[in-house]
Amino acid sequence: VPLEEAMLQPIPIEELFSPPAAQYQLPILGEVPPGEPPDPKKCSPREYLEFYIFPVLLPGLAALLHEAEKEKCFEGKRTKFIASDFLTEWLYNKNPKRKDESFTELFSIPFVKDWLKDHPRPPVPLSLLISEEEASILIQSFWRGYRVRCDSEIQELRQWQKKLREERHITEVVKKFWTKQEAK
Repeated sequence: VPLEEAMLQPIPIEELFSPPAAQYQLPILGEVPPGEPPDPKKCSPREYLEFYIFPVLLPGLAALLHEAEKEKCFEGKRTKFIASDFLTEWLYNKNPKRKDESFTELFSIPFVKDWLKDHPRPPVPLSLLISEEEASILIQSFWRGYRVRCDSEIQELRQWQKKLREERHITEVVKKFWTKQEAK
């Protein structure tokens, strides 16, 4: 009977999985845990992470999330925001060894330049570069152009122009013109 009573009692799930609030506080950039920093070549991986990696990386990840929110990355599936680019630029510029140097953009960072020489990026799709308003204007203008080209009078005009081009050998005339211009 005591086993059945224990099984019917609700389990406080929140207490099982919620870490102490102190674990969620992000360190301030460059702030290391209290105590003497260990020798980086002789310390354990945990100490190395806590003293040398997390004080820089965690504020960078927090900045990354703020920037992603500004860029509205959480609202749609596709975005022009590239998180690894942001984090690379942020970590490079916040590096304590570069404390007195000016801000450097991602594509001006030396190792990024070297990497992109060997691994060029494909162009960013136009759909990610233009706003929804610009995209709607483009779509509407193409649609209007299509509707106009479907008009019977416009079709007749286009047929007449095509016939004229063929009869007068316009492409040959244009080629001759440009060869004369290039010869000058």
